[in-house]
Amino acid sequence: MIIKTPPYLQPGDTIGIVCPAGYMAFEKAAECVRVLQDEWGYKVKVGSTLGSKSENYFAGTDEERLNDFQAMLDDDDVQAVLCGRGGYGMGRIIDQINFKKFRKKPKWIIGFSDITILHSHLYSNYHIASLHAPMAAAFNDEGYLSKYVISLKEALEGKWAKYACEPHELNRHGDAVGELVGGNLALLVNGIGTPSEIKTKGRILFIEDIGEQKYAIDRMMQQLKRSGKLKKLAGLIVGCFADTKDTDRPFGATLQEIILDAVKEFDYPVCFEFPVSHNKENLALKIGVGYKLRVNSKKVTLDE
Repeated sequence: MIIKTPPYLQPGDTIGIVCPAGYMAFEKAAECVRVLQDEWGYKVKVGSTLGSKSENYFAGTDEERLNDFQAMLDDDDVQAVLCGRGGYGMGRIIDQINFKKFRKKPKWIIGFSDITILHSHLYSNYHIASLHAPMAAAFNDEGYLSKYVISLKEALEGKWAKYACEPHELNRHGDAVGELVGGNLALLVNGIGTPSEIKTKGRILFIEDIGEQKYAIDRMMQQLKRSGKLKKLAGLIVGCFADTKDTDRPFGATLQEIILDAVKEFDYPVCFEFPVSHNKENLALKIGVGYKLRVNSKKVTLDE
């Protein structure tokens, strides 16, 4: 598969900010806007869905969110689109998005969580790379100084990623090379059977999630397995599963045991606690781009 990589950004380029899913007050994105302009040297174009007048969970009606996202996608003066936040809602509008112009002139789409469905859709249908990376709120409270937000800056500038993390006692050692796919586990499973279904054969898959019950994580992992998504991976990267819950009657297994049970019959490398998550530890990862994963007793490395 030949992957189209959008042009990397130059000083003075414009980043559009939209909220195609959940509502976000403008105040929560103000620091992001300031940093993008004053610290990183970009122009910013704010869509109508950021700080909208919506009075419910969403940043606007389906039509309003669709139109705002479509406008940024088609705007020749915008070189990248940063989703202000995730939440829920992209799956309600994605089949109505017109990618005709975007396919001819792709630009970087940035976000995670609910934006996972968009990443998978772009990769599986159009073979276009995108960025699973921190969103607007990550810039607050001097978060823009962290290596995680800086990794977004470097990715947009075209610097090749070279990441490392500490080994985990349950890691499965080995090397893997392949295009990187993945994101939020619930959204990856939600995409199965839709036009946004993820392709995993020969790829390195990464997963993360937040606020899920252990039995639900097991259910989702088993669905990935039953649908063949775990069978011929090159490697598996497990990020943070923040705020994982258990039932009153314990499920009887740790998160790591749940995941290892789902892949026990396969022999590719597996690493745990990689810094991709809903927490601050969330490195920028280029969906669709080739990476090399090395997992050994000393450390884990992921190099573009």
